[in-house]
Amino acid sequence: MTKIVVVDNHGQFTHLERRALRDLGVETELIDNDTPPEDVDADGVVLSGGPDMDRIGTSAEYLEADIPVLGICLGMQLIAEELGGRVGGGDYGGYADVTVEIVDSDDPLTGSLHPETRVWASHADEVKELPDGFELTGKSDVCDVEAMSNTDRDIYGVQWHPEVAHTEEGDEIFENFIDICESQ
Repeated sequence: MTKIVVVDNHGQFTHLERRALRDLGVETELIDNDTPPEDVDADGVVLSGGPDMDRIGTSAEYLEADIPVLGICLGMQLIAEELGGRVGGGDYGGYADVTVEIVDSDDPLTGSLHPETRVWASHADEVKELPDGFELTGKSDVCDVEAMSNTDRDIYGVQWHPEVAHTEEGDEIFENFIDICESQ
């Protein structure tokens, strides 16, 4: 059975990420963000959202673990920051219902949602500049980088929260990530 761990970066919705994966039929576990990657046997990793980049533990080490990674909100921001992109404060701020334009219909994570999807997202902080090797896969009128992918390394990120009920096609993001993990 496919196993995907959720690295807990102290986000308010982290338990819902684990539940969404479990409900889709994969083995899943919520792990502390101080758990080193070498102690984890999994087919994929979700880097959860969280309140602050100073509390990400060993999350960045998973980017070198040679398994697919999905970063959600803060998880996407730490991917960008660790791999040479840039993160900054968003103009919009807190949580809002946002329409995201999916710009790459072939992307394995977000492409099935093309041409657009409604999501629940926080924009207190956001990716301002993509790291090398990443493609923009989603944008909105409040945020230039709503989603990004590096398909060569199987590292993906979304600014929004696919695990909450306000996100219309959230399960599809998790289903697509499961497919990515199972194709390894």
